[in-house]
Amino acid sequence: MTILQLFYFFIAVQIIHFLGTYKLYIKAGRQAWEAAIPIYNAVVLMHIINRPKWWVILLFIPIINLLMFPVLWVETIRSFGHRSNKDTWLVLFTLGLYIFYFNYFEVGDYIAERSLKPRTNAGEWISSIVFAIVAATMVHTYFMQPYTIPTSSLEKSLLIGDFLFVSKFHYGARTPMTAVAIPMVHDTFPAIPVPFLGFHITPQFRSYLKKPQLPYFRFPGMQSIQRNDIVVFNWPADTVEQFFVTPDRVIRKPIDKKSNYVKRCVGIAGDTLSIVDGIVYINSKKSILPDRAKIQYDYTVYTDNQQISTNSIENRYHAREWGRYQNGNYRMNLDDENAELLAKNPMVKKMEREVIPVGLHEDVFPHQDSLKWNRDNYGPFYIPEKGKTIALSIDNLPLYNKIIGEYEKNDLKVENGKIFINGVETTSYTFKQNYYWMMGDNRDHSEDSRYWGFVPFDHIVGKPVFIWMSWDSNAKGLEKVRWNRVFTTVGGNGKRISYLAYFIGALALWFGIDFYRKRKKN
Repeated sequence: MTILQLFYFFIAVQIIHFLGTYKLYIKAGRQAWEAAIPIYNAVVLMHIINRPKWWVILLFIPIINLLMFPVLWVETIRSFGHRSNKDTWLVLFTLGLYIFYFNYFEVGDYIAERSLKPRTNAGEWISSIVFAIVAATMVHTYFMQPYTIPTSSLEKSLLIGDFLFVSKFHYGARTPMTAVAIPMVHDTFPAIPVPFLGFHITPQFRSYLKKPQLPYFRFPGMQSIQRNDIVVFNWPADTVEQFFVTPDRVIRKPIDKKSNYVKRCVGIAGDTLSIVDGIVYINSKKSILPDRAKIQYDYTVYTDNQQISTNSIENRYHAREWGRYQNGNYRMNLDDENAELLAKNPMVKKMEREVIPVGLHEDVFPHQDSLKWNRDNYGPFYIPEKGKTIALSIDNLPLYNKIIGEYEKNDLKVENGKIFINGVETTSYTFKQNYYWMMGDNRDHSEDSRYWGFVPFDHIVGKPVFIWMSWDSNAKGLEKVRWNRVFTTVGGNGKRISYLAYFIGALALWFGIDFYRKRKKN
């Protein structure tokens, strides 16, 4: 939906509102024309239904407004004496159009000082739940979103089972582009499990409507994405085509409903990036990582045909991932610290980091055999920056054709060795937004930008800032909780510090003060 289409839709809604309510406005002691003035009519309506004027703001926030419209429909008919369950269900099932009936045929007496307290316990529960969902959706969409680390691609910087709070305001909160969706649910929601051949299958249903789509908009952020930030983003390659047997079955998800990924941003817009023997270089200089970053690689460990104890390394988490070769040799996934520690073991004869040599092609982005790139020896290439122009040729077009055609909505064609953008032959291109290069810290076990390319800025979700819980499903009892990671920050330097004790102390102090105040009052 374009800005012009959105404007037409807004005007249509205003016309419908005027035709369906202007007699109600008159009955409430207002003027008919007040029902026709956009935004002002909503302010007047809040006065009529005896609700706070700041509710008007909620009507213009995507997803939140889907919750608020039914509330206003019900509040409107109740302000004119229609409180029966029949009236409530009719106004909900007709999407508010039942109000037309009251407006033209059965306008009741206006109740100016209507009690806002629900008449039944069920009504009070429903009211509380609705506004709890509104508040939670507001926080989830524009301020802070919970997120779980599902894979080991950022091991050991972030662990499987880390529960994060992801800040939406650091890089600027992005308003929803999918206008109709279930609040606080991503792309699918589970239905009731059904038995099938002895198994209980839980079908997944899409949690949103593909249309209408709202224009992309992002509020100003506190900071720009910095090199080596850990970032949550919508996976650009998420088309869900790999789950279908027939190749023509492809689901194109809206941007904000693509799967959420979390990686480290190793290259920002404007950088020239290359990978040499698995080491990232930015603008021809070795990338300097923060001290909490624990980059891991696969090693081949040679021994004298002896069993290496898992006590030989500091962190035993990866012991279950080791693969033992014949003659006592091992394949291990280690960070630098543990690799150095293991190398000192007297049973270890030699250790070699596994590196795919230069010139040996691997199926990596942009999937061109002629480049001879692989995950360990890759590039160099330029990461696009908004407003910057590059020379465009048949040779470098594979790197940028998805940006030009899909992300920036141009008609891109190649005919007789010439490049045409929107029907015009060209040898250059100016980018419309910033792009980023995301990689996992577990370099040999991460599906990242090396395999599917650049991440556009409009796909950025937020910045992980806090680990509020960390759960090790392979441990037992209380050891399942990684207490040293609970209530710790994601970023920062030095050893992680848990703020759990401070939180518990503050919580106890708050309850103590509250108890004291109540006791003193009584």
